Amino acid sequence: MKKTNILFTCAGRRNYLINYFKEALGAKGKVVAVDMQLTAPALVDADVAKKVPGIYDPSYISALKEIIVDEQISAVISLNDLELPILSEHKSELEALGAHIIISDPRVISIAFDKWKTYTFFKEIGVDTPKTYLNLEDAQSAIETGELEYPVIIKPRWGSASISIDIAENEDELKLAYQLQHIKVKKSILSTASAEDMGQSILIQEKINGEEYGIDILNDLNGNHYSSFVRRKLAMRSGETDKAVSVIDENYAEIAKKIAEHTKHVGNMDCDFFVKDDKVYYLEMNPRFGGGYPFSHEAGVNTPAIYLAWLRGASDVDQYNKFKEGLMFSKCDKMMPIAL
Repeated sequence: MKKTNILFTCAGRRNYLINYFKEALGAKGKVVAVDMQLTAPALVDADVAKKVPGIYDPSYISALKEIIVDEQISAVISLNDLELPILSEHKSELEALGAHIIISDPRVISIAFDKWKTYTFFKEIGVDTPKTYLNLEDAQSAIETGELEYPVIIKPRWGSASISIDIAENEDELKLAYQLQHIKVKKSILSTASAEDMGQSILIQEKINGEEYGIDILNDLNGNHYSSFVRRKLAMRSGETDKAVSVIDENYAEIAKKIAEHTKHVGNMDCDFFVKDDKVYYLEMNPRFGGGYPFSHEAGVNTPAIYLAWLRGASDVDQYNKFKEGLMFSKCDKMMPIAL
């Protein structure tokens, strides 16, 4: 049997995913990880580690093509929001080399990456979402009429990893935060992504004071919905879930299915939602593995094994889904030795 070799791009700190896939592969394949820095922690655990140019470098796609051929890659998985539009755009030419690019089509990536499009998408399919405004004037008008109340969230329209998210308690804070956000975005890694509409690159959003949840919505490699896996967040750190407990709820599953059937996204999609007064408010969609995936995995769903089964042509993957509710986990840090 031909070996299944997996390439992780923008590997960063996702050591757990590297190891989950290595465990699922066993002796039937290898994990190749790349990053623009050879000191990226995840590269330590990969079977093969390579340095590549930054994602906005003109030679980036060429570098990936070379690795796909040299390492006989079966599938490519991206771990970075900012890279998703790039890989999605070049998906067909990369797949022409024989690798399956596990990424959604440009329409889905655009909806998820542009938080304003995310908001309008949820509204269109009937999924509740916090009130969101595209500019300061509209938000101020909504506050004056009572449609929106303080505190409010100010965040980048094209954002990643909770970069530059602020909370404003009054009008002065709102004006200052809004102005500062524009300055921060222009100076940050988000500047390239926000160049499409820098003048409207900051959103003002209703703050929902409720319980926060994360969910992995899993579709197969053809975009057909398989299942979803929920966790109630108990603690956050640097924009990622730090402590959580697994949850099974029929209502949450039905909403997730509706989203999955409208996006037809490929593979795993990490989403956030709040629950207030028994009402579910979806905030964001990230069509990739997110920082909350380990909580799903440890609660019983082995998505790496499911991916591998799908890649090898299997359709029955229920043997890898033993997800249970009420299981609580917490992340911890560990030191990784880096070769100089």
